[in-house]
Amino acid sequence: MGRGMITFRDGRQVCPLGQGTYQMGRRRAEEIQALRRGIDLGLTLIDTAEMYGTEDLVGEAVRGCRDRAYIVSKVLSGNASYEGTKRACERSLRRLGTDYIDLYLLHWIGRYPFSETVRALVELQQEGKILSWGMSNLDVADMERILYLPHGKDCAANQVLYNLKDRGIEYDLIPWSEQHKIPVMAYTPLGEGRLRNNKALLDIARRHGATPTQVMLSWIMRTGNVIAIPKASSMTHVEENARSLDLTLTDEDLKNIDKAFPAPTYKVRLAGW
Repeated sequence: MGRGMITFRDGRQVCPLGQGTYQMGRRRAEEIQALRRGIDLGLTLIDTAEMYGTEDLVGEAVRGCRDRAYIVSKVLSGNASYEGTKRACERSLRRLGTDYIDLYLLHWIGRYPFSETVRALVELQQEGKILSWGMSNLDVADMERILYLPHGKDCAANQVLYNLKDRGIEYDLIPWSEQHKIPVMAYTPLGEGRLRNNKALLDIARRHGATPTQVMLSWIMRTGNVIAIPKASSMTHVEENARSLDLTLTDEDLKNIDKAFPAPTYKVRLAGW
């Protein structure tokens, strides 16, 4: 594996390339096999959520290798009251067939105050039901609010939309996250597959004997504080994704990417939900 690990605040480390499970479940046996192959390749972080309906699939995939997997799940904002967060976590634990979740996130902002949700997350952590907690779809101002809450500085991660077409977080959220040592998790890192035929990416891929997918994933992971979580629905995709860990883009490659997909020069509203 050609890349360094991502270190969370609690000292735990994960590979900067994980496995996403959104919109999976239609080819269950193949998908379970793909997730297990990913774990064997070192892609131990597996991302799910109560909203995705894939927690039971993830639970089955990690049976027999739970100690090697780093499971991320999320509480829906509509369930994120103090009591609701605790109940949602219990349901997720049952579906996953495990007694702890490695990282439990608030899926996005809802009607419940952060203080209520975070109090529940902190207690779940103290009870050992989750090992760490974090946020999803929060921009800088809201992340600042989280840090000011009691135990708020224990916030372990923030999961947001990030790919070559959606680079808004580079303007302020990525630098802020690096400054506060909070890893960013990038969902939809391949832009839902629409970008693979871009000429600049094809040229870079050809120079490296790689694929456009591998170029995009290598680009996402380039800073050392971002975890990419592409969907992992087939063995072929997982193996292709894993090879991106050994691809290092040159300065020229990065310049060509910036020309094709310009970085933001002003504050952009956080994309995603």
